[in-house]
Amino acid sequence: MTELHRFSRTELLIGSEGLEKLRKSTVAVFGLGGVGGHAAEALCRAGVGRLVLVDFDDVCLTNINRQILALSDTVGKAKALLMAERMRRINPDAEVVPCKDFYSAESSGYLLSESYDYVLDAIDNITSKLHLIGSCHGRGIPIVSSMGAAAKLDPTKIKVADIAETHKCRMARIVRKLLKRKGIVRGVKVVFSTEERLESASTDTRCRDGCECPNSKDADFSCRHRKVTLGSVSFIPAIFGFTMAGVAVNDLLAPPSPGVAHHPLP
Repeated sequence: MTELHRFSRTELLIGSEGLEKLRKSTVAVFGLGGVGGHAAEALCRAGVGRLVLVDFDDVCLTNINRQILALSDTVGKAKALLMAERMRRINPDAEVVPCKDFYSAESSGYLLSESYDYVLDAIDNITSKLHLIGSCHGRGIPIVSSMGAAAKLDPTKIKVADIAETHKCRMARIVRKLLKRKGIVRGVKVVFSTEERLESASTDTRCRDGCECPNSKDADFSCRHRKVTLGSVSFIPAIFGFTMAGVAVNDLLAPPSPGVAHHPLP
């Protein structure tokens, strides 16, 4: 009888060859908030052997309603480091590389310096999201990107599609339009919702002076620099993240397409 191990139930589903394929895979998750944190955890529990975790932010008190890393005693701590510590406790054999940095054109040189088998984009910043998608698309690196998960309540409206097939999602419409300017019309998988964005129940959407966000004072990308803060709930971002992880795992387990190569940045 085969000895039990932490991925025995997964092995029953995908077999030892599938488990080994995931163990040899390198996956990067950009953004470890409500979507990316759940996606990263699902990848680790699926048995992905090498995970690169990228997030510049620290846990804020207002993250507790939806982010897997956000607890009363983790407020003010770096998300990338917390996620890495959590993953090592889930699977001590996994190689976990945390990067506490903001993805941008300037930082992309080293954050995309190796050949990833898959990339998950859970970045909120549109400029960074577009650069990451464009870089991966141009180099043949498979990527799945999260569209808008905020201001939504209906889990049955969450879909997976090519960016060209998205509809009723404001973020997807913006991303689709801007990617077209880069010559990218299709070929990018996204998770999105067809639910109409819900209006805020409060007109006071800005953080107050007593905000406990560790980046609220001077950081360029703090909550105080946002034009509007959208409402969110515990389950929608999590479903987005789990769906992204599911897309990545299924693609990693699928037979390779002929002629497809992954190219790191020079």
